[in-house]
Amino acid sequence: MLKPLYIVIVGGGNIGYYLSKALLNQGHEVLIIEREVRKCERLEDELGSCCMRGDGCETAVLTEAGLNRADVLIATTSQDEDNLVSCQVAKHRFKVPRTIALVNNPVNENIFKKLGIDGTISVTNTILEHVEQEIPAHPLIHLLTMSGQMEEVVELLVTKESPAIGKSIGHLRLPADTTIALLMREGERPRIPNTDTVLKENDRIIALTTIDSEKVLDKMIIG
Repeated sequence: MLKPLYIVIVGGGNIGYYLSKALLNQGHEVLIIEREVRKCERLEDELGSCCMRGDGCETAVLTEAGLNRADVLIATTSQDEDNLVSCQVAKHRFKVPRTIALVNNPVNENIFKKLGIDGTISVTNTILEHVEQEIPAHPLIHLLTMSGQMEEVVELLVTKESPAIGKSIGHLRLPADTTIALLMREGERPRIPNTDTVLKENDRIIALTTIDSEKVLDKMIIG
């Protein structure tokens, strides 16, 4: 069994509650920081002594919560600004190894990543991407984001408008931080392409790229 972690969760709403319950069941040590008295009382009644009343953005509160020994801080409030501040204070003041933030407004997700938050959770974007994956012709799907390195894994469709049709991968002017890792073609087994592989309409590729280069890749492959 893995060593139990000390995890501090800022925000005792529904997400904080169910997340805490799951983590406690896995044997981790969990402390929830919540401003509202009623929410704290509910959490204490249902989960035991695991809730501390206070503002998770304040250094004094985080100090009292023992953040200097925390392995992870997860901010789950309904306010993106509070989630960002909590994570930044945890990362820079207390040197918490991993910070994760709920992003309520999808527009803010890239900002969180650029400001060094280790992991972001956008419920809106997650649902949209699941919908997109149900549409076979959708040209771009985000498969994985590694925000600590600003890297992501994406799946792209070579559309009929794509300027890449008929070109070999070696002749594409891919961004320096982008690698095409897998080619999927109808009627064939997925394979790792090489520089001589010529792209065709309706090919789907898996690429490792960065957030900054995604638009360049999108225009190059999708058109």
